[in-house]
Amino acid sequence: MRSLPTDLETHLKSGTTTLCNCWKLSRNDGTIKGFTDHDNNLEFDGVLYEAASGFVGSEAVSRVGLSVDNMEIHSALSSSALKETDLANGLYDNAEIEVYLVNWANPSQRVLQRVGNVGEVKRGSLSFMAEVRGLAHNLQQPQGRIFQQTCDSEIGDGRCTVNLGTTAFSITSSVANTQTDQSFTSIDLGSYSSNWFNGGKVEWLTGDNTGTKSEVKGHVRQSEDLSIISLWQQLGSPMQTGDQFKITAGCDKTFGTCKSKFSNQNNFRGFPHIPGNDFIIKSPNQDDSSQDGSSQN
Repeated sequence: MRSLPTDLETHLKSGTTTLCNCWKLSRNDGTIKGFTDHDNNLEFDGVLYEAASGFVGSEAVSRVGLSVDNMEIHSALSSSALKETDLANGLYDNAEIEVYLVNWANPSQRVLQRVGNVGEVKRGSLSFMAEVRGLAHNLQQPQGRIFQQTCDSEIGDGRCTVNLGTTAFSITSSVANTQTDQSFTSIDLGSYSSNWFNGGKVEWLTGDNTGTKSEVKGHVRQSEDLSIISLWQQLGSPMQTGDQFKITAGCDKTFGTCKSKFSNQNNFRGFPHIPGNDFIIKSPNQDDSSQDGSSQN
């Protein structure tokens, strides 16, 4: 049973209440946004909760045990603090959310109702709906090492140790021309061979998508001065000629690439000698030294 602050409990028992809901969103980039369903802005703990956001919360479902609690929040895409491009670019993916019940006449009277993370987000032309998952959803995520042939670390992280900041693996360039919503040309990548940036990241430094990162689907060197970059997902705002970006090399997480491309085989975090499914389902074959049924295999 949740204990209420004494002053808020007294207010609830008064018979006439002045209550509202407030939502605090903490994005992974450190940005904090506040929203409320009250008709005036509120502020507490240094966070401004914006009233003009159109935020509305659905019924919250709580369960006994380790089942995941959930609720939904709905909002119009009209708030200056909540932009459609930020949602499209994934800036709110898995953001931490805190839900407060607040006495808007005296915001010091409040209680934290639930804490969770933003899950699936559905966008329409004028509004969006976001799923709020309870903390128990973390218990459903894979934890620890994964035993597989390919590497389970991210290129450039503390376990991988490759320095992506060197000129061998990254460069700052700009969009020379846009081809589609998900591809563009650049004239500054001529020294890098085709596919060098496949699986890498484009971080946008200027333009409407500043601060967002996109995963590279393909990199084709057309000529000495011209390369084509394609992305896996469409950006929240269209790319423009002259938009600057930083692009880093990608890795397919195989041992061969780790060794030949990055000279980082000593830090490879996969298990390249684990037999695959094709090996396991093979029948013994005396003509195949790896499958002849002998005890050394």
